[in-house]
Amino acid sequence: MAIFRAIFYAFALPGITFLSTFTQAQENSLEYLSSLNKGIIEHCDESLDSGVFIDIFECGDELFGFSFNALDGGGMNVGDGGRLTRVPRADLFNWSNTIPRRKTGPNAAACSDCHAGANIIGGGGNGGGAVVFNAIRDPFHTGQPGQFIQRNTTHVFGMAGLQLLAEEMTEELQGQVAKTLAMVCETGSQQQAALSTKGMDFGSVRVDPPCNSPSIDVQSQGVKDDLIVRPFQWKGSELSVRNFSRDAFQNELGMDPVELTGDDIDGDFDGVVNEISIADITAMVIYLAAQPRPTSLIELDELRQTLEGRQYGDIGGSSLAQQLMLPTLSVSQRREIKRGKRLFDSVDCSSCHKPSMVIEEKFVYSEPSDNPMYKDAIFPGGQLGISDAQAIRFDIRGDQPQNQIVLNDTLVKHLGAFETDASGQVIVRLYGDLKLHDMGPELAENIDETGTGASVWMTKELWGVGSTPPYLHDGRATTLEEAILAHGGEADSSKLSYTRLNESNRKAILAFLNNLVLYLPAEGD
Repeated sequence: MAIFRAIFYAFALPGITFLSTFTQAQENSLEYLSSLNKGIIEHCDESLDSGVFIDIFECGDELFGFSFNALDGGGMNVGDGGRLTRVPRADLFNWSNTIPRRKTGPNAAACSDCHAGANIIGGGGNGGGAVVFNAIRDPFHTGQPGQFIQRNTTHVFGMAGLQLLAEEMTEELQGQVAKTLAMVCETGSQQQAALSTKGMDFGSVRVDPPCNSPSIDVQSQGVKDDLIVRPFQWKGSELSVRNFSRDAFQNELGMDPVELTGDDIDGDFDGVVNEISIADITAMVIYLAAQPRPTSLIELDELRQTLEGRQYGDIGGSSLAQQLMLPTLSVSQRREIKRGKRLFDSVDCSSCHKPSMVIEEKFVYSEPSDNPMYKDAIFPGGQLGISDAQAIRFDIRGDQPQNQIVLNDTLVKHLGAFETDASGQVIVRLYGDLKLHDMGPELAENIDETGTGASVWMTKELWGVGSTPPYLHDGRATTLEEAILAHGGEADSSKLSYTRLNESNRKAILAFLNNLVLYLPAEGD
């Protein structure tokens, strides 16, 4: 290793600064610090061993709020003695050669730094972030600001519902391909079929014989040709809460998961190995997946009215409603929101921002997933994936620990749990479709990071939109109307229909959108 370090000092290339990966001075510094201080991380391996859902959830909760320090492995050497940066440093050898290669940051000490949730009703966190918290990315390691892209921080509510929807949709789409192939084997002739799920068109498939060596031509629409629905990130690039979590640890926090780097490997050259264990990621996944679903001002106002007619020990329902920060809507406000919903549908915004979809069978979230396409048989770091026998599961219809409103030991409302319809199916009120759409030149980036198109984006779910300004992928829109007017491409006709409405009707639509909120009381409430 000493020879390796010497090489870094001895050579330089144009545009590249070679920094010692971890100098003896830094090593001595960490040893000195460790004699006076310590890392704050409390790994979740013991909680995972217990198999108790709430213990695992709480360990994930603690990880989400930790401000990781140098002794934990937080951050990395980003030049000039710094450990965190808002500007990607492709000019530095360390930054460009992390395992795996970094795309941004590290730019924060804690998840909660960016998922601050300043506008969440109740005062809790886990929401979106202001523009100042944008992740600035250099995916192709150009070192050229013109090739940088930005991503605004999204909220993390309702993630289990999105993944289970995606899993069910993927199974149905791929099942249709398998059925078409079976027909080829049965008939010996070419077969074609439409691909659809949840009432939406996803393209078509043509299968040519012979059965033992078929030609399968998928013409996908709104999804990649592998027909795997990826519900997370602005480009629909991540398929699971686990992928989302470990990518954030590595890129945003500089806390390297061993399942990415491999065991005992210092993937970011900061002198610390095994920074985030496999158990830590699992606990974070359970915590994020079990976050409460988004809600609405209408629903919260109805809950307030329910509470005001009851008694909570010595506390009146009205006092409890005030403590819970439940809003009060006037009759005219409720009427305006409902009118806005009808107008939202009338201008065809709901064709992509579908008010709801149902999960027909998959009501239990499992980590690892029961679907082999949504779990790691082998982690990127080379370790065997988690076995099904070790899976942590919870029912999204009622196991979420937050937002349970209880009066006299009676559950009045579980605002965190997903609702069910008359047939027992789970309702996900996402106001989205989990499809990719071309949004036109105004929203196109200078680069095509994921290969799906520079102007192609996953429909942003609108649940919680009233609590998550600013808007759009880079936070460029400071108001909801700005976001609407930036729509183009496949959404151009809906935007034009909106602009043709009179001012009163546009205000009603905005009132409806602002009614879609996040609710989470601050800890201790």
